[in-house]
Amino acid sequence: MSQSTVKKVALAYSGGLDTSVILKWLEETYGCEVVTFTADIGQGEEVEPARAKAQAMGIKEIYIDNLTEEFARDFVFPMFRANTIYEGEYLLGTSIARPLIAKRLIEIVNETGCDAICHGATGKGNDQVRFELGAYALKPDVKVIAPWREWDLTSRETLLAYAEKHGIPIEMKRGKASPYSMDANLLHISYEGAVLEDPWSEPEEDMWRWTVSPEAAPDQATYVELRYERGDIVAVDGVAMTPAQVLAKLNQLGGANGIGRLDIVENRYVGMKSRGCYETPGGTIMLKAHRAIESLTLDREVAHLKDELMPRYASLIYNGYWWSPERKMLQQMIDASQANVNGEVRVKLYKGSVSVVGRKSADSLFDMNIATFEDDKGAYNQKDAEGFIKLNALRMRIAGKKGARFL
Repeated sequence: MSQSTVKKVALAYSGGLDTSVILKWLEETYGCEVVTFTADIGQGEEVEPARAKAQAMGIKEIYIDNLTEEFARDFVFPMFRANTIYEGEYLLGTSIARPLIAKRLIEIVNETGCDAICHGATGKGNDQVRFELGAYALKPDVKVIAPWREWDLTSRETLLAYAEKHGIPIEMKRGKASPYSMDANLLHISYEGAVLEDPWSEPEEDMWRWTVSPEAAPDQATYVELRYERGDIVAVDGVAMTPAQVLAKLNQLGGANGIGRLDIVENRYVGMKSRGCYETPGGTIMLKAHRAIESLTLDREVAHLKDELMPRYASLIYNGYWWSPERKMLQQMIDASQANVNGEVRVKLYKGSVSVVGRKSADSLFDMNIATFEDDKGAYNQKDAEGFIKLNALRMRIAGKKGARFL
């Protein structure tokens, strides 16, 4: 990239060591003006200090936006309508936040006349792909600066030395610093690095931030009732809530009951395997409850088709294709399937587990008169099953007569 063509850059800025160094590095390397953007997506940490740090470094245009409600409403909830999990376990907490950050970065580029965006994702991870695919989808000609793919600052020590040399204010955390690389938002918190780089090593108990251990969870179960409209939770225990409020409430309930811990080795899009640990208490409850209300209200073939398409949908989100035409197409189909996903689900939370103990819906397709083991009074003619079975066995019977071997 020609440095002379970059006059103004929108930087995704946390105020931490990496992005503070990046801010100064951009000014020094590109001779450009920097606009900072700090997103509050429910990570539970104060974001306002980033403003003071940016001001101290001479930044004039500073964006600090609370995107928590938009994150839950327009990204997390649509994803959960699809019952989305990646590789059978991961609830995509980091992945689903990146398209929103990319969207807001591009909006800031358009508002301020920036030539480029800049992010602090490394060249080894998935986030560089997610940020940049989103940016290119929303503004095809945008320039992208990824310092970790350009500079020679390859360790925390070199970053600290650069900060000291250039007088960059770095607030050192008091007390015991976490050895892990962590990323948090309203849906989850992730942990990577340190002892977790050995897949055989069990995470230390004091690593977890949001959940008590299942062993330390209350001995009495917690019951929660969730009301659904068109596939989304709209009330918890009879109290109407916004999407962000729902997720925050379920995080609190799930965390208190030891729910939502996950330890996996996942396949990154860039090719390597990576071990990560995650806490997703509210999302774990949401997934279980949503499948329960769908079990009553979705036609069998619609439900099975959703399950077949879900892994593709999950991979699109994990790999950074939220803004792609194929994800949008799948979303339209998924959202259409939720028209009758209405009703209530009751779940029991107990020592790390979520159990569905009740579900009801005015749109239920469950017919007790047909499903009963008692006298159905002619609602279902059991003799019909004989022909059904013989027709479905026909091809195998023909093959068997021809001597086909199935074992």
